[in-house]
Amino acid sequence: MEPDLFTAAAEERQEKDPTASPLAVRMRPRTLDEVVGQQHLLKPGSPLRRLVGEGAGGPAGPSSVILWGPPGTGKTTLAYVVSKATNKRFVELSAITAGVKEVRAVIDGARRATGGFGKETVLFLDEIHRFSKAQQDSLLPAVENRWVTLIAATTENPYFSVISPLLSRSLLLTLEPLTDDDVRGLLQRALTDERGLGSAVTLPEDTEAHLLRIAGGDARRALTALEAAAGAALDKGETEIGLQTLEETVDRAAVKYDRDGDQHYDVASALIKSIRGSDVDAALHYLARMIEAGEDPRFIARRLMISASEDIGLADPTALPTAVAAAQAVAMIGFPEAALTLSHATIALALAPKSNAATTAIGAALDDVRKGLAGPVPAHLRDSHYKGAGKLGHGQGYVYPHDLPEGIAEQQYAPDALKDREYYAPTRHGAEARYADAVEWTRKHLGRRRS
Repeated sequence: MEPDLFTAAAEERQEKDPTASPLAVRMRPRTLDEVVGQQHLLKPGSPLRRLVGEGAGGPAGPSSVILWGPPGTGKTTLAYVVSKATNKRFVELSAITAGVKEVRAVIDGARRATGGFGKETVLFLDEIHRFSKAQQDSLLPAVENRWVTLIAATTENPYFSVISPLLSRSLLLTLEPLTDDDVRGLLQRALTDERGLGSAVTLPEDTEAHLLRIAGGDARRALTALEAAAGAALDKGETEIGLQTLEETVDRAAVKYDRDGDQHYDVASALIKSIRGSDVDAALHYLARMIEAGEDPRFIARRLMISASEDIGLADPTALPTAVAAAQAVAMIGFPEAALTLSHATIALALAPKSNAATTAIGAALDDVRKGLAGPVPAHLRDSHYKGAGKLGHGQGYVYPHDLPEGIAEQQYAPDALKDREYYAPTRHGAEARYADAVEWTRKHLGRRRS
């Protein structure tokens, strides 16, 4: 980054007093080897290593890159490491405050630096999705002619938020959410490193577990909460960050919830049983407990999809599409916004009319099959498309329902051993009432006995 007078003064102050900067800033990695997580992007010969000058020789220069990932996964950190490690001119812009004028100024400066001093320019553009199409267009000549090497960061899907010409001229690098182990490693480093808290406080296991839940894979959030809690503990004259201190500092109670133990299954069971019982308020309570405890949103969405068929079925045919849409949305957006989608689906399922007829129907059918009640497929239903099938009697006597006025033919479909079996017993709840009428009518016209 090209420092001005004020930036230089701020950096000098931070060197004299490191605590003038937030803990998350002080603990930023200084090299790519210190970066936690994202190892799939840091292999030898990767675009990011080439940007810092590792293996960047020869006729192929480093590529412009777009970093896409959730907040707190290291997009700004990676750009910061590049700025410190590279011998190139580094310029940083934010799409929140910059416009075409600022972009053109950077490009003009890059061309002068290249022509006058042979020095290449790396441009870090944060929040690129906030740029309009015209603003993104202004980057194209510089990227295409490599007047600048672009590092652009975005939290939104670049296929929707970044123009295609810029995407085609850059490499798209996807950052993955940090794991609990990744964040735990950052916390332990911040506790002991002299740039961080210098072993002034310790972090017990229960406090660390709550801090990890609060972080939700966001390194910046974890370090910010750690710094606040450490300050509160030291103000009390304590050298250990107790759970109560952390709860008071971040205003978040620790939810008693073990994602690998009884609480995981008990709360999930309570959620589904509350939906089945049509208690929307209880269902939302258990959903909130799971969200607050850091439960995998995909697990919650899977349970809702099961509930839609198991407990609602055809009483509300929209229940399953709602649950499936929620699962797809959750996979795309993740927390925290996924909480809205899960709430939407939970409320819809809890208030829907209920029927377990689809559940009991397949259960009864499977039970018969497992008991050996099957038998051969009736000859008139067997495949008759291959040569010689007619000689075996396959397809003979089959009545094509579409040829009949009512679209239904009185003929046997089930094997002989099951010809009078009735598995589906629809309720009269909600939309399933019309299926009950349809079942009664079709069984009558199929020549089957009445239930």
